[in-house]
Amino acid sequence: MNRRRDVRRGATLLAVLGLSGALIGVPAATADEGTAPATPLAWGECPADVPNDPPLLQCATVPVPLDYGDPDGERIEIMISRLPSFNPEQRRGILLLNPGGPGGSGLDLSTLLSSQGLPNSVLAGYDLIGVDPRGVGHSAPVSCGFTADDTDYFGNIPPYAVDEAAVAEQARIAQGVAEQCAANDVDGRLRHLSTANTARDLDSIRAALGEEKASFLGYSYGSALGAAYASMFPDTADRVVLDSNIGDTHLDYEGIRRFGLGLEEMFPDFADWAAARHDSYELGSTPEEVRETYFDIAERLDENPVEGVVDGTLFRLATFGGLYREASYGRTAQLWQSVSVSDPAAQDVLALLDADLPVLPSGPPTGASEPSAFDNSWSAFLAVTCNDAEWPEDVETYQRGVAEDREAYPLFGAAAANIMPCAYWQEPLEEPVEIESDGPTNVLIVQNQRDPATPSRGGELLDEKFGDRSRLVSVDGSGHGVYVLGDNPCALNVTTRFLVHGDLPEKNITCAADGTAG
Repeated sequence: MNRRRDVRRGATLLAVLGLSGALIGVPAATADEGTAPATPLAWGECPADVPNDPPLLQCATVPVPLDYGDPDGERIEIMISRLPSFNPEQRRGILLLNPGGPGGSGLDLSTLLSSQGLPNSVLAGYDLIGVDPRGVGHSAPVSCGFTADDTDYFGNIPPYAVDEAAVAEQARIAQGVAEQCAANDVDGRLRHLSTANTARDLDSIRAALGEEKASFLGYSYGSALGAAYASMFPDTADRVVLDSNIGDTHLDYEGIRRFGLGLEEMFPDFADWAAARHDSYELGSTPEEVRETYFDIAERLDENPVEGVVDGTLFRLATFGGLYREASYGRTAQLWQSVSVSDPAAQDVLALLDADLPVLPSGPPTGASEPSAFDNSWSAFLAVTCNDAEWPEDVETYQRGVAEDREAYPLFGAAAANIMPCAYWQEPLEEPVEIESDGPTNVLIVQNQRDPATPSRGGELLDEKFGDRSRLVSVDGSGHGVYVLGDNPCALNVTTRFLVHGDLPEKNITCAADGTAG
């Protein structure tokens, strides 16, 4: 397969990853059961690849058990960063951060949020603690040995399947990926990457910092991690904010399929935007015409990819990632224009993908202990996702899912329902973390009503499972990311008051598009 095509497809999937039914759960662990002993930390400069200009962050490592069931066995080091409170007199504790994934590095999330307008009351109230989760970045990174040359499949979303034969072909690829990961797991670390163990790591970090409690802010998959942390450690989890929610403590087949629902719910916002700008982009003068344009382009590219590089799958993935926030609508419209002409140039189309969707380094690992960021992110994503829960093992289940979701969610459903390597993964070492409804009322769930990656149903599911412990802030808005990353003043104010003062709404509220609370 064309190397350049693989690199861009992987890059698009990686952009989609970031800022991403209940099963019987593992009993809630106590801090004593899951937490490594407190260890004095040696703070110093962060690694050179961590954005830190001006140098506000400090970094340190926290040793934790690879296997919490064997606390005296092998240990790994988790790298954390600290953006100290700028006013120690107002400091109330630490705020642990997670950007999503799984597989996303969080060392610079504090400075990113600060640059996006994180209120000073939060910056004064907390030391912000970024974390490279286990297996990611500078925290005992894992590798499946992925390179740009051997990737018919890369990422959390397989290709858009057109029929049962396409699902069967994808099954062959998915099985090969699972076998490749198993073959490359020479040190056995992949088996111990899970949301439960990452939550245990969070409490080990809290203990190592000498804090009695820790607050938490997580986006996308970070909502699952935060839900697990609040459930496993109710006595030490302080104020927990879950933003853009996948609906449980893990991402399973049903959770992945909700990507199809999310794009259907969100797409009308982009269609309205594009229709209002028809004279500029010529994608359709009505929302209905814009929707038809999407299908026309995707189906044409399925049959005739641009120079064999940009096909319907890549177009659908690029659109999915390009609708994460309104700031990307213009680039997405440009992309549509570029592939709509009779003889588009692949280099121009790929330049638009690069301009709008971040490209991480690809290629083979640079060393046994430092896999490339591209390989590392996908390896960690697959390990956590596949280790967290049981996935269907028969191809027929995925063929039925694709057929159903192609009808129910035609924009993207046949990609979200397609088979993944998790169908061929090792059995999970433990059951998924069960959300614990008994505990302090300290969970704030914030959710856009129209989110392409984590639809509103995810927020509703978490709120239902937490019961009286949580409150749901439903925002009449679109995009992936609410607090600070969005622009709704009601959601910003409610979340800030909770983090700073502990003021949780008495009941669930809706934040209107104009920023008023209902």
